[in-house]
Amino acid sequence: QVQLVESGGGLVSPGGSLRLSCAASGSSVFRFNTMGWYRQVPGQERELVASITSGGTTNYADSVKGRFTISRDNAKSTVYLQMNSLKPEDTAVYYCNKAGGSSWYPWGQGTQVTVSS
Repeated sequence: QVQLVESGGGLVSPGGSLRLSCAASGSSVFRFNTMGWYRQVPGQERELVASITSGGTTNYADSVKGRFTISRDNAKSTVYLQMNSLKPEDTAVYYCNKAGGSSWYPWGQGTQVTVSS
């Protein structure tokens, strides 16, 4: 059973930065999967904000382009999200999971990011 554990969230002032991590355990094929970071605000659907293929090709939602950077370390089965120039509208629970396909790993607990002065 694959387990995803997200960490690195917190409270940050507008304009600040955070680095999120997502460690995957129990998967022997992690390195072959396109992985993504999603975020969800209560009452809204979960949205994909960034993805990275097994070869390192990245894609970003327009709302975060130029501010967020996704990366991965396949040896550690970990995906990262560097978030800079954070805005209050980035406040959400952030999750990682597979992206670009029709199936997902079991969702982790997510990590809360709050951007507020």
